[in-house]
Amino acid sequence: MSVRIVSLVPSLTELLCALGLREQLVGRTGFCIHPREALRDVPKVGGTKDVDVERVRQLAPTHLVVNVDENDRSTVERLAGSVPNVIVTHPLTVQGNLALFERFGTEFGEVAGVRQAAAALSQRLRAAIDAARARRFEPLPVLYLIWKDPWMSVGRDTFIASMLAEAGLRSVIRASEPRYPSLALAQIADSGAHAVLLSSEPYRFGEAHCAALRKSLAGLARLAPAGDRPASGVPLCATIDGEMVSWYGSRAIDGLYYLIDYRERLERALDAVAAHGGMQ
Repeated sequence: MSVRIVSLVPSLTELLCALGLREQLVGRTGFCIHPREALRDVPKVGGTKDVDVERVRQLAPTHLVVNVDENDRSTVERLAGSVPNVIVTHPLTVQGNLALFERFGTEFGEVAGVRQAAAALSQRLRAAIDAARARRFEPLPVLYLIWKDPWMSVGRDTFIASMLAEAGLRSVIRASEPRYPSLALAQIADSGAHAVLLSSEPYRFGEAHCAALRKSLAGLARLAPAGDRPASGVPLCATIDGEMVSWYGSRAIDGLYYLIDYRERLERALDAVAAHGGMQ
């Protein structure tokens, strides 16, 4: 039986292509956009949360690729009866990608070149991890925001937090907090973060959001009694490429190098803020 894959996970669709499995990919979500040209003719089956179950069944996949956080369990369970192989993923650490590469290499090893491609990705990931750790970055407290109204962040038990940590960017969310906690503006101000990082996804934060949040935090600081103002002042607010930080799979390799450069740029920005009195 030939391999026919439907992927409901954007980052894993990209990984499948990196492994040389584009021709075996018969379905994807509308959010599976990389690599753009390669995916142009691959049929869409809805979104990650609102999958067209009947459309997936019509494509007669032999394999369905899903993720615990990104896909609805009930949808996966409905499809499990008609798809011979359901590959459930849930990487929570950067190193978890190594197991992911090995698993895909084994699962699709009958397709020529896949095992070798998986081994090459593992080698590249190890090199990226070594490059990040060789910088010996000091821990820098940050708050990573993924949503607005309400503000939402990511807990320490997430892939994003693991990626940030490789560049010394330590999430200020406590281990006891939920994986995706909601925050009030006052909590952001009192978080102890030296920088608030506004991700480009799933909420499309931009520079205007940074400016507005910075203004709100500064206003909150001015209204607070002198003894209640955060010792670190108003945190720096900056945008960050969410795909580079949150996409596991092959994208995580470039993501680590992106974070090395981002950390260096962030330190320069923090130094500039400190040189102007420590407040934005």
